[in-house]
Amino acid sequence: MDDTKKKTQQSEIREHVLAGSALFTDVLKSYEGLDEFQHEVADHAVEYVRGEVHTNNLENFWNLVKRGLKGTYISVEPFHLSRYLGEQVFRYNYGKGFNDGERFDIAVRQIVGKRLTWDQLTGKEMSATPAY
Repeated sequence: MDDTKKKTQQSEIREHVLAGSALFTDVLKSYEGLDEFQHEVADHAVEYVRGEVHTNNLENFWNLVKRGLKGTYISVEPFHLSRYLGEQVFRYNYGKGFNDGERFDIAVRQIVGKRLTWDQLTGKEMSATPAY
């Protein structure tokens, strides 16, 4: 997102989250007024977890992303950031409960029939949709 202003935040949330979904946030005022969601708030000044209401999983995910970007990948071009995030989403979603063979099988099944050309990868063919 370009900024964390209420209008921007809420626009993105409404575009990408199905109305009626459970939405757990912290107390940032930008989240106020999202009435079409089952919006629950975790006020970290009072508590970090209230039953199922918490932001711990999301904070853990972004911590792993940051560690990967600073430690493993070191230099990431903004053009490729969505691909790095896609990899991290896959790792996070298929981490626990899956062994290496199962993860490999899932990854291979998702690439069948898809092709990413060198021009797409390097950004020379900007009009084509990446096949990641």
